[in-house]
Amino acid sequence: MTAAVVLAAGASTRLGEPKQLATIAGEALLARAVRTAREAGCAPVVVVLGADAERIAERCNLGDAVVAVNGEWSEGMASSIRAGVRTLDAIAKDVDGMVLMTCDQPAVTAEHLRALMETGATTASRYAGRNGIPAYHPKKNFTDLMLLRGDFGARDLLRGAAAVEIAGGELDVDTPEDLAEAQRRFSIHSFGSGRRFAS
Repeated sequence: MTAAVVLAAGASTRLGEPKQLATIAGEALLARAVRTAREAGCAPVVVVLGADAERIAERCNLGDAVVAVNGEWSEGMASSIRAGVRTLDAIAKDVDGMVLMTCDQPAVTAEHLRALMETGATTASRYAGRNGIPAYHPKKNFTDLMLLRGDFGARDLLRGAAAVEIAGGELDVDTPEDLAEAQRRFSIHSFGSGRRFAS
């Protein structure tokens, strides 16, 4: 059983609005990430919220995803990773591993997540010439993930790891320009299939 942890705790200061609620083809970015994880077969799906947690939880359809609120979100990504791992340890001790992902990478598909999961070993996504997330972490990595601090996430754990290329993976929604580009690329969406079509 492979879980998913969706990191969605940031304050979206450069975007000027919660990116979690920004929409592509009428679907909030966070809801899109949760749906993609479910379509890939991940269970459970844990969503880590922080800034604007209550507002986001109320306005975003998260279905049966488990919400973990990270009160230390301002520390950076590492604190949200720790919150996600702690939640998994509490609710799903029998998972074999997890896919660690964010809510702001619209190019991520269910097929890509499944490709990461199939290896059984630490596996990164590769784009723009480097390894990054989404990434699959087997359960043996959880201890190292709990030791992370600051805003660098699990980058060091992915150096030298196996990787699966993802076209467009470098596009994450940080600014209004990024959001406009994401909406342009992914404005036509095939719901339920995990496939995407650029307009």
